[in-house]
Amino acid sequence: MAMNSVVLITGASTGFGRAASETLGRRGYTVFAAMRNIAGRNAAHCRALESLARREGLPIQVLEMDVTQETSVERAVGQMLDQTGRIDVAINNAGIFSLGLTEAYTVEEFHRLFDVNVYGAVRVNRAVLPAMRRQRRGLLIHVSSAAGRVVPPSVAVYCASKHALEAVADAYRFELSQLGIDSVLVEPGFHRTPILENIAGPADSARTADYGPMVEAAARVREVFENAGRDASVPGPEEVVEAFVRLIETPAGQRPFRTVPTTAIQGLLDPYNAMAMEMRQTVAQIFQASELLELRQAASAGM
Repeated sequence: MAMNSVVLITGASTGFGRAASETLGRRGYTVFAAMRNIAGRNAAHCRALESLARREGLPIQVLEMDVTQETSVERAVGQMLDQTGRIDVAINNAGIFSLGLTEAYTVEEFHRLFDVNVYGAVRVNRAVLPAMRRQRRGLLIHVSSAAGRVVPPSVAVYCASKHALEAVADAYRFELSQLGIDSVLVEPGFHRTPILENIAGPADSARTADYGPMVEAAARVREVFENAGRDASVPGPEEVVEAFVRLIETPAGQRPFRTVPTTAIQGLLDPYNAMAMEMRQTVAQIFQASELLELRQAASAGM
């Protein structure tokens, strides 16, 4: 993909999104770093990124976007298209994390997590896909998680949202293949980012009174996550950002569907993912859709 390609990154205030914005900007990509509430909660992050862009002369622009609000997403993508006339990559990175006994979560809490982690990506994709379809090329990167493949105890809500995102990305990969648009997944494990500093718990804690030893087990699971956020030996966002860059710069039609950027869990997930790819081919054959396994590229595609 050309270095002057236009990239949208959601959840760009901190963590993977912030690091990706800086890295891709330094590589010459036109980056729109999207975050919510840039005049309030994220004002400092907005100013810091804008200051960096000015200081280094980077093609990075901060964009106000709340992925839980369709009008906000549509407005932000409209601003991008007004300025650039195109969008080449959308990195669906915005996400929130939660941990606790499943029964103690209300339906409203399930909905809140899904609203960001799943529906947010759907809103962004629906906003950018009309332009990508006109271009007959594009790349959707969905930031999933190891939790989108395996389920630790007490992480059901988050895992459910990432499993759902995996399904959405998989369907997109089939359905967009003949339009020249790639849909891929990145599945990180533990990384030192602010998401591990803000672990939300369930609201209905009274529900856990009868769970006995499981309450202590849930506390141990939480401790593993919290310790990972503090442990200097746990990698920062660099491996994940490198995966984004590789996917963007890999020629269309050659990108892997799933990428596990975290070295420590590749041995766990890679065999699982390889088996899933074999099953995917079988599913395509069963439903008489084998042609959807290959990306059809426009004759003039430069990606």
